[in-house]
This record gives sequence, C-alpha cells and structure tokens, in this order.
Amino acid sequence: MILFRAVIHPHRSLSPAGFRRLMWCVGGLSLGTGLIFFLNGAWPVVGFMGVDVALLYWAFKASYRSGHAQETVELTDRALTVERVDPAARRQRWTFQPTWLRVHLDDPIRPGSQITLSSHGRHLVVGSYLCLDERQDFARALRAALDDWRGRRPGDLPVR
Repeated sequence: MILFRAVIHPHRSLSPAGFRRLMWCVGGLSLGTGLIFFLNGAWPVVGFMGVDVALLYWAFKASYRSGHAQETVELTDRALTVERVDPAARRQRWTFQPTWLRVHLDDPIRPGSQITLSSHGRHLVVGSYLCLDERQDFARALRAALDDWRGRRPGDLPVR
C-alpha cells in the first residue's frame, strides 16, 4: 500500500515549441547578419555565425536530455524508497526503514538549503530539482506522511 509518492523532474523553462521558435529566430537573425557581412566582403564571418547557431542548438539539446532525469520518493507500509534515474537511464535505489527516518530542511529556508533524509548514520539529499518553496512543501508533505505512518497501530498494517 502506497502512503506517499512523489516524482520529481528538473524544470525546463522553454517548451519544445518555444525552442523551435527560438531556433528559427536565431537562425534567421544569424543568416541575415551573415548575409550583410558576406555582401560587404567579410565572407568568413558567415561560417562563425553558423557555428554560433549550431552551438546554441547543441546546448539546448543537452539541457533537454538532462531533463529526462527523475527522482521518485515512495513511502509504503514497509519502507521509504528513493529511486533516481539519471539522463542516461541509469537507476540508483535507496531504502530506509521509516520508523527512525528524519527529514531535515533548514529553518528558515534559504538558498542552498537541501532536504536531507537520515537514518542510522545514512544521509541522502532529495529534491535537488525543486525550488525553495517546493522544497518546503515537499518536506512538509513527507513529514506528514511519515507521522501518519508512525501513528498506525501494528494491527492497522495489511498482512502480506
């Protein structure tokens, strides 16, 4: 039985349609500027204008690839599991026993504050993709779910 589940993805401020529009605008601007240089006899500049557009395209594509990363935090009646998937689809998994698990977030929250899960000398930072307000909401929700989990009587847990 899942008591809490959150899937966290990195933010991307530009949609794929916005990316296409941006590339058309930058490409058109570079082409126009390059044409002016070409007509004035500075033809080598045209190649550099093309390289600029190609580098911008490559940088955005690399950013979108990194957007495929995700982090899943799941609390069940038996354990809290954190699973990370990096942009190359490699998975890492950590499991904590919820009874002793602590969720730490600096109070007051400030830039650089991290959500840290700790239990039995093990520490794991989660939610690094979240903005400060989202980190605070996430930590609050996870603490509430853990408190609910701890408040259950042993007979309340389903038998498997």
